[in-house]
Amino acid sequence: MNVIDILTERGFVEARTHQAELDAYIQEGPVTCYVGFDPTASSLHIGHLVPIMALAHMQRAGHRPIALVGGGTGLVGDPSGKTEMRQILSIKEIDHNAVALKGQLSRFIDFASQRALLLNNAEWLTRLEYIPFLRDIGRHFSVNRMIKAESYRMRIDSDEGLSFIEFNYMLLQAYDFLELYDRHGCRLQMGGSDQWGNIVAGIDLVRKARKQTAFGLTFPLITTSSGAKMGKTAAGAVWLDAERTTPYGYYQYWINTDDQDVARFLALYTFLPMSEVRAVAQMAGADLNCAKAVLAFETTQLVHGREQATQAFQGAAAMFGARAIPADMLPSSSIPRLGNPSTDAAVPQSFWKLHDLASGVPLFKALQMVGLANSGGAARRLIEQGGAYVNGNRVETTEYVLTARDIQDQEILLRSGKKKFHKIVFRT
Repeated sequence: MNVIDILTERGFVEARTHQAELDAYIQEGPVTCYVGFDPTASSLHIGHLVPIMALAHMQRAGHRPIALVGGGTGLVGDPSGKTEMRQILSIKEIDHNAVALKGQLSRFIDFASQRALLLNNAEWLTRLEYIPFLRDIGRHFSVNRMIKAESYRMRIDSDEGLSFIEFNYMLLQAYDFLELYDRHGCRLQMGGSDQWGNIVAGIDLVRKARKQTAFGLTFPLITTSSGAKMGKTAAGAVWLDAERTTPYGYYQYWINTDDQDVARFLALYTFLPMSEVRAVAQMAGADLNCAKAVLAFETTQLVHGREQATQAFQGAAAMFGARAIPADMLPSSSIPRLGNPSTDAAVPQSFWKLHDLASGVPLFKALQMVGLANSGGAARRLIEQGGAYVNGNRVETTEYVLTARDIQDQEILLRSGKKKFHKIVFRT
């Protein structure tokens, strides 16, 4: 299975050019590919994760990715997918945003030792001379063909129309592809489905100017099962910058994933093996909620690091109760699991001595002592209503007494309702 097969299996591929030739090119050995990122803001957001993850998969498969920050094209503005002209940013704003984006991309892709490249197309686009560019590059483009592109056609039909500066965008992105081919031997460009026309234009330019075959691959527009655009909430976009969206807020976005999207998002937004991810499609109820916790943890860990992901996991446990993630569920995940010493802080706990149970402790008293009930009466009602559990087993009587027989692996796990846990750890 080559990397294109991996991307296809995981849901990244909507369309590609030269299918057989691309497969053969990939099989020949390490290749160089690129994705462009517009520096229109000082942070990427969840909507950028698909192209970022695709580049990361390429690198994991032994290929060399290029993340191209559009410091030059950002000065023009891409009309693709827009019904009105983008706001034109200053060179200072573009440069500031480009630096911030490079830092975020480094969390996913290893740029050490030239294993991947971080480039800014301002390096060559801002140095172009207009007349030589028209003569050498513009002559390869047909206006009749350009205006048939969906991105241009939609703008031409809008009230605002298509500005001349935006009309040049396709030429500039195509020139990027040619420049990356000349400088780094790059022959594969990837991007969102709205970039198909721009990508094909670059392929044609490489073919006409260098007599070489180049390739394109596009990603689908990812929406939730409800049809909402990925990464959009009532409060706005979900950013990768911790100052715009906190790690806890980021974690909570993923934990609230719709049931129908969990397996699909695990495939797209984590590196967990597909053999494990496919099993999630058959899950329901509590198991599916645990899978959501794995999704939230893994995605947060990729963006913000393990420490922040663990803190978010623990914060959610404190607010909504801990999730006991079974050891055999998505086992490749490094999420803290109950029973693992590294997860002690994830679940509220107290420390008892074995002699504390010498005469037994009524369960209703224990529930009150550890804070799972506000009073003895509330604890009794909890038991009567079937909401009290010892080591995962529902307790049916208010007369239940905790004894040494309830200790498992030096612990007793108490639960109130579906989400509130408390672990009693016994020390000799």
